[in-house]
This record gives sequence, structure tokens and C-alpha cells, in this order.
Amino acid sequence: MGSDPGIDKLIVEFHDRSVRALARTISIVEDGRPGFEEILSRLHRDLGSAHRIGITGAPGVGKSTLVERLVQHYRRLDKTVAVVAVDPTSPFTGGAFLGDRIRMGSVALDSGVYIRSMATRGASGGLAITTREVCDVLDAFGFDRILVETVGAGQSELAIAGAADTAVLVLVPESGDGIQVLKAGVMEIADLYVVNKSDRPGAEQMVTELQGILSIRAEVPTSRGISNPPKWNPPVLRTVATEDEGIEELVNALEEHVEAMRATGVLGQRRKERLIRHTRDVVDRSLKQRVWKASDGQQRIAESVDQVVSGAMSPYQLAELIIEAGLRRVGD
Repeated sequence: MGSDPGIDKLIVEFHDRSVRALARTISIVEDGRPGFEEILSRLHRDLGSAHRIGITGAPGVGKSTLVERLVQHYRRLDKTVAVVAVDPTSPFTGGAFLGDRIRMGSVALDSGVYIRSMATRGASGGLAITTREVCDVLDAFGFDRILVETVGAGQSELAIAGAADTAVLVLVPESGDGIQVLKAGVMEIADLYVVNKSDRPGAEQMVTELQGILSIRAEVPTSRGISNPPKWNPPVLRTVATEDEGIEELVNALEEHVEAMRATGVLGQRRKERLIRHTRDVVDRSLKQRVWKASDGQQRIAESVDQVVSGAMSPYQLAELIIEAGLRRVGD
């Protein structure tokens, strides 16, 4: 079976660096349209040139402003930059709705910058598998830096560690006692820590507390399952993003981290671990889609829901019937 001529044409335009082809490719991948896996497979060999940077933290810490400033500094260094802003999913449209391109107005019209808002789609960890695949598309297109800004809610802080080469956790002085950020393992995920809005009271105390926590953590093996460069001590940086203060130091620290990983072979190992996790996620997604389709799962639920409501059948029994039917037909 030959490849789709439409996909062939799109790939040619993509490699010719057509921004329209880039946008079309991302839309196909994000929506899971027919042929999206073929496209990703054909772009796979072009991956590896971009430094993927995850920017995460609670809502209100100033992540979007920080990202905007980072983009400006990278552009002054003549680096092309893509921004993936992962927004909460609209309950009405299923799409992203926070309008990051409006908020990042100073860089949105720069031809060396590409900004894409994406919905989490209710994904576990806050990062849909498609977000990582969109990063692959941007990497294959040739962007030097890819900045992924997460929603900063639920488990997204933990998910970003596996999706980026370098993870940055953004905090603010009013986060309170630094010990609180240890909750849910958040302190384990970052390679760099940023105390933004550090012109506010309590910033110095916050930095001191974080440094104390990190010095203790350095003596305990990490449990996040992600390789780290030897002797890399995560720095705690102070920024005031609205005033462009501390951004140059943050850019320098990001470059130092990726160079340390590259020099020690950790960058390759981290990317290998990411590909292993991604492959598992692709298998899970594919099996789920095939079982639902092959079993006519939605129809079976509609036909049996009254039995579940009456107690004649449990949700677990119905689920088992759907899975068995799906696997049986997938195997035929």
C-alpha cells in the first residue's frame, strides 16, 4: 500500500520550511486525523536538534511573561523559538482558550517565533500525548528552542519532566513556606528553580528555603527515574519577568544545563528514556482506540446501561465484555 499523495505533498512543503505546512501538520497531529502517525514516522529521523524546555508552576506565578522574555532573549541570540502553551481544555469546545498569542504580543509577529496553544484534553498529568508529538513536529521543522508552558495544575508539573530536556519550576514569594512545594513530588522534577516576582517581600527567604531543600535532596537518590548530569546542582534564580530582570541569568543557566547534559551523555540518555515512555503511550492509545472501535463499545454501553443501573451487571463486568469483544475482533 503506497503512501498518501496528499501526505507526500505536505511533507515536501514542510521540508521546504513552509509555515502553512507546519500549521497544517500540527493540526493533523493534534486532531489525530488519518495519516498523522505516518507523518510523525516520516519526520522522526529529523528529531534531536531542538533544546526542549518545560516551564511549569502554579497559575499566577507569571509563566507566560517569563516565556515571553525568554523568547526575546533567545531571538537576540539569533535562535529560532517555538512556544507550546498547554491550556486547560474548554468544557464546551475541547480546545485551548487562554489566548497565549495575545498575551505574548511582543513576539507573536516575529518570523523566527512560532506560538501554538493546545488543550490538555483531560490527559493524565496535564500533558496530552499529542503535545509531545507537536513538539516532535516543531523539532523536525528546525526550531532551536522549544518552550512548553504547562497549565501548572494537578500532575502537569510531574509530566513535564518527562517531556522536556530541561524542566524549570517557577515559584513566587507568596507560595509560602518552601517546604510546601515538596508536596506531590513537585520538588523532584526540576533542573532549575525560578523565584519570579522576586521584588516582593519574602523572596530572599524563599530562595534560602529552596536552597536548603535542594541541598538535602542532593544527598537522597531521586525517584523520578530521569537521568541527571553528574555534579549538576539545580540553581535557584531570582527574576522579575515584567521588568526583564534575571532573564539573562536564566538563559545562561538553561544553556549551561543542556551543555552539561550533552558533555556527559545524559542528554542522549534522557531522550532515550523519553522515547521509551512515548512508545508505551502510543501503544496504550492505539490499543484503546482499536478496542473501542472493534467492540462497538459505545453501542454495547447504550444497550447494557439499564442492567448496570439496576445492579444486574456491574461496570466492571460490562467493561470486561467490551474488552474481550474488542480483543477478539482485533485479533481476527
